[in-house]
Amino acid sequence: MTMRPIRIIGDPVLRTECDPVTSFDAELRALVADLMDTMLGAPGRAGVAAPQIGVGLRVFVYDADGHRGHLVNPEIVELSEELQDDDEGCLSIPGFYFPTPRAMHVTVEGFDQHGEPLTVTGSGFLARALQHETDHLAGRLYVDTLRGAARRQALREIRTGRFDRPSA
Repeated sequence: MTMRPIRIIGDPVLRTECDPVTSFDAELRALVADLMDTMLGAPGRAGVAAPQIGVGLRVFVYDADGHRGHLVNPEIVELSEELQDDDEGCLSIPGFYFPTPRAMHVTVEGFDQHGEPLTVTGSGFLARALQHETDHLAGRLYVDTLRGAARRQALREIRTGRFDRPSA
């Protein structure tokens, strides 16, 4: 089991758009395994994206609502107009949770670690996790989607730097 350290807000890799995966090889399979090990060993997790462990590739793993898997080069192809506004957190901003607007239903297309096409459709918490992890691959954090008082509060609290450091 290889758990990798989680990068924390302020690390430039979290704000950099990831490169697409071009080789579906043993190195990619090892990355997916490391991401899964890191996610399963982290507290309160629903997913981990490659930039969160310092790798600038379009790959993430997820574990939400009884669905566990991974996506390579994911693209959101459908978002519902119906929204959910539940609390959301992130391993890269540990200890903070803010009500974050997300689509209630989403469809994401990509590939598995062997290069086979993959489509994942989810609602509720799974939809939230898929959107959250896809955002990571574009260099976005969930706090970037906040508006108004919630955004001001989040940025103020993050600036204090008083968040829990993950053990991974």
